[in-house]
Amino acid sequence: MSFDAGALANAATAALRAYDPGHDLPALRRAYGAMLAELGSNENALGPSPLAVAAMREAIGGAFRYPDPKGGALKQALAAHLDVDLARIALGNGSHELLMLLAQCFAGPDTSTVYSEYGFAVFPIATAAAGARGIRVPAFVRTHARRYGHDLEAIAAAVRPDTRLVFLANPNNPTGSWFDDDELAALLDRVPSSALVVVDEAYHEFVDAGGPRSALALAARHPNLVVTRTFSKAHALAGLRVGYLIADPGVVAVLERLRESFNVNAIALAAAEAALADHAHLAHVRNWTWAERAWLTGQLERRGHDVLPSQTNFVLVDLGGDAGALERHLFARGVIVRPMAGYGLGHALRISIGRHDENERLLAALP
Repeated sequence: MSFDAGALANAATAALRAYDPGHDLPALRRAYGAMLAELGSNENALGPSPLAVAAMREAIGGAFRYPDPKGGALKQALAAHLDVDLARIALGNGSHELLMLLAQCFAGPDTSTVYSEYGFAVFPIATAAAGARGIRVPAFVRTHARRYGHDLEAIAAAVRPDTRLVFLANPNNPTGSWFDDDELAALLDRVPSSALVVVDEAYHEFVDAGGPRSALALAARHPNLVVTRTFSKAHALAGLRVGYLIADPGVVAVLERLRESFNVNAIALAAAEAALADHAHLAHVRNWTWAERAWLTGQLERRGHDVLPSQTNFVLVDLGGDAGALERHLFARGVIVRPMAGYGLGHALRISIGRHDENERLLAALP
């Protein structure tokens, strides 16, 4: 008798596909060594704070102990840093886990979620995993500064009585686009309290435009607002997986019912707390990223490429046609960028802001 485990999967899981990590980066690192330019994963090329590295080394000695299941020290540091009550914070194994957890706890087969076309890939995945109906709202297309970005008016209009989650990303991955606080306030005024509005601010630290300060400023007026952030990007702890969210204490209490007891490991907790305290390193990362982003954008534009405005540590290059040929051309030369066909943007490539030498290698490899 043949055994088909797939046939035993529940309906929500049966509809999913496993995450595709793309290229085998460990194998490529072995093959190319220092000549590999990794510009596909939006990592912080400057690396973590020296304080975080020291905290990791110190924490390794206690790795045989279970970590603090509440992440108390890190949560206290975040509460002080953000000026919010401790009960408003939840920790996750990256913000990815928290987005999935929100859908697990608040969505289901009889509900819907709303998110933008070209939005963060986890939004539809979390929706499908919960068995909910995803309502994908068309993005802006024509306006250059907002191309492929969220249309907040249309998103608000798409909310239904059965909607439990509205997913937004500001700035957005993979487009680099953003919206202003005033626009978010207008959306929040229209969304009923029966739906949580989740604003993923994974790239918040890279913003240098005046309009998007942070959704947190609107939390007092809107208890259904949830903000997620990560230590993976600006703090350069992607390999440790630490994320957090800020929400009404009632939302956090519901998440705690399902959150895994030791979802953030002890080394990650220590590193994140130390990274949060190193204001000088974060300021250096921000200033360097802004300068390098502007430089790389200018260099690509001088070569005739259409680069969308970005408030992140990456840029989206719109090639106007099939981007696969250019991606393969760069790959053959040890330059890894991210094709966007999976997002419905087969004519675009997402390019992370790498070290200056990596960015120069990218430019040298362009045909």
